[in-house]
Amino acid sequence: MTERFLGKRKIGTTGRGIGPTYADKINRVGIRVQDLYDESILTQKVEAALEGKNQLLAKLYNRRAIEAEQIVEEMLQYAEQIKPFVADTTLILNNALDEDKVVLFEGGQGTLLDVDHGTYPFVTSSNPTAGGACTGTGVGPTKISRVIGILKAYTTRVGAGPFPTELFDQDGEDLRRIGGERGVTTGRDRRCGWFDAVIARYATRVNGLTDFFLTKLDVLTGWEQIPVCVAYEIDGKRVEELPYSQTDFHHAKPVYEMLPGWSEDITKAKTFDDLPKNAQAYVKALEEMSGAPISAIGVGPGRTETIEINSFL
Repeated sequence: MTERFLGKRKIGTTGRGIGPTYADKINRVGIRVQDLYDESILTQKVEAALEGKNQLLAKLYNRRAIEAEQIVEEMLQYAEQIKPFVADTTLILNNALDEDKVVLFEGGQGTLLDVDHGTYPFVTSSNPTAGGACTGTGVGPTKISRVIGILKAYTTRVGAGPFPTELFDQDGEDLRRIGGERGVTTGRDRRCGWFDAVIARYATRVNGLTDFFLTKLDVLTGWEQIPVCVAYEIDGKRVEELPYSQTDFHHAKPVYEMLPGWSEDITKAKTFDDLPKNAQAYVKALEEMSGAPISAIGVGPGRTETIEINSFL
């Protein structure tokens, strides 16, 4: 309801309630997993939270108020389902690391959707940048040994917000179609554009990336030349780093460098040398522009269609 109420100023969220949930957390009225196992406290917290929310629903949005009893009953059912998975996860993770086990944290979203370091307000409500792994798990930063960035061979975005290399022509439609670019949660078409090295360098910096996994290189097969954004033009000036001013970013125009494309099928490639020379040159150019080595390359949608350059373990 909040997103709809914004009208033309809407952010383009998934509409799944992520923002309101984080707002409750920061407002210190959120309900935590532990509250599900004390029905009295759960009921008190739900009733307290609904006092304000029902006022908004009824008086601002002209919607029916929500009954606390109905919410509590539903949440108690969830409590039983997830009970086998509830534990002191911070202790489990740190014990595993102390035993020299490999622990992998996977972050969703992208750098520019980070609530602190992204294109605010066109962001999610949390920190999907690498530092969020520490705050979200209780594992200290000194225990993180490697930070791998997932990087497409072109650039995409879901929802509103600035996107300097966005394409509104047949090239953009082809990238969307060939790459299967639809949002996982909502099914919305992703906005597609040429590779943006300025954003890649920014992601390397704020995440402390040690290396990249380059995906969807096969999608670019068939283009005679492939533009790559190496800088922006803002008010007639060349800018090679992401502008800190949101206004400048909105007005940034991409400065392109043309790289030769390839027409050969690369989905069967098993090593870097199996790739066409122009595809190899494209990967090396992106690596140099992005500021971190590329350790693996996705050459097809299949799980095994990956060229590993450096071992991940």
